[in-house]
Amino acid sequence: MARRGKKSHKGLAKRVKVTKTGKVLAPKTGYHHRQRTKRKKYRRQARRGTQIGGEPRKRILWLLAS
Repeated sequence: MARRGKKSHKGLAKRVKVTKTGKVLAPKTGYHHRQRTKRKKYRRQARRGTQIGGEPRKRILWLLAS
């Protein structure tokens, strides 16, 4: 029986985006929750999302490698 290849993590694939250069982009957490109590500056900046780096980035790329 042949071994099957590694599958990418579908739940994570829906939540993050990997750019052509290898950057990992994800939306800011808590953006859609209790917006009235958050400052306008935070809400405006949260729309852009955030870049993930370091050790979490390595784990994400490993989980998405198919």
